[in-house]
Amino acid sequence: MKKIPRLCCLLLCVLLIVSLLASCTPEEQPEPVDEPGGEVPAPFKIGIVTGTVSQGEDEYRAGEQMKERYGDRVIHVTYPDNFMAEQETTIGQIAGLASDPDVKIIAICQGVPGTAAAIDQIRQTRDDIIIVVVSPHEDPAMIDKKADLALDVNNLARGAAIVRLANAMGATKLLHYSFPRHMSMELLATRRQQMEEECERLGMEFIFVTAPDPMGPDGIPGAQKFILEDVPRQVEQHGKDIAVFSTNCGMQEPLITAALEHGAIFPEQCCPSPTHGYPGALGLDVSGIAGDMPKIVAAIEEKIVEKGGAGRFATWPVPINMALLRGGIELAILALEGEAELTNMEDISRILEQETGVSVELQRYSEDGNLFLALVGSVIFGLDN
Repeated sequence: MKKIPRLCCLLLCVLLIVSLLASCTPEEQPEPVDEPGGEVPAPFKIGIVTGTVSQGEDEYRAGEQMKERYGDRVIHVTYPDNFMAEQETTIGQIAGLASDPDVKIIAICQGVPGTAAAIDQIRQTRDDIIIVVVSPHEDPAMIDKKADLALDVNNLARGAAIVRLANAMGATKLLHYSFPRHMSMELLATRRQQMEEECERLGMEFIFVTAPDPMGPDGIPGAQKFILEDVPRQVEQHGKDIAVFSTNCGMQEPLITAALEHGAIFPEQCCPSPTHGYPGALGLDVSGIAGDMPKIVAAIEEKIVEKGGAGRFATWPVPINMALLRGGIELAILALEGEAELTNMEDISRILEQETGVSVELQRYSEDGNLFLALVGSVIFGLDN
């Protein structure tokens, strides 16, 4: 009977040892939780190719904006200013982006000559990249098929629209500046023809003036000098109720400057935008309100009215190439993530209206192609719009 207490003591000792060991076991730590806003590895990169500030500031700034929006996921490069003479460089800049296996989107604005060749080169090794082309310079029927998504202003509709706008602003004549290289581009040539036809329909005189090509020997400065010198000659000959228009981005600032100084009418730019030519022509610093289009439009309007141009200068309320580039990239991202269809008209409209904040009218270039053309209403400075 005396063995029972011994067994009890032994059992108690074992229990005590077990409990001591348990108390020494470290507490189980909870799984670490990522804090909101922590860095997440980028699933893919985005390559953006634009012109420089001298060739097209809006699209260059759009590239910068996307860099700010997506950080190191964006690789932004530029094509040469003299892209006509340096097509191999352009091709290399575009195709070079595809050498990074993480790049899944390449967006090009403007689609200068060499873009189609670069797409062909990319497709030899990469079929997993979405290629977006904005404002194609090459044959639209070709880009319509080669690009996964192409976006441009609707030059098929703008020809008549610009003439009607100029007429409503008081123009009796329309002067169209361009050069053979641009007139060899289908959409620009079609727009010119439509302008001429609409002028005839409205009883307006259509005047075509061949300007120096900025890709020529005198470059952009030579083309700008010509505009500054020719507009006053044309106003003196034809009167102040002449609307002036040019097909080249580099000519917009001197065209606005000369039109305002000599009293002509300026309906809109080749690539309509409040920031295309107006700030430079008006000596307006918009850096403090960059991106705030209503404030920029208001600032431009104040200057135009102050200088006596009320009702004679207009543009679109948004920088269209900037919006098309940003919208094209956003749509490509959503398409990669399975949240949108790249060539679905409703998806394109939705994204573009998010980027512009205004209604965008879309037209498909061909029935089953990938090129979509955008049209936006105008703002006439100094009038209630």
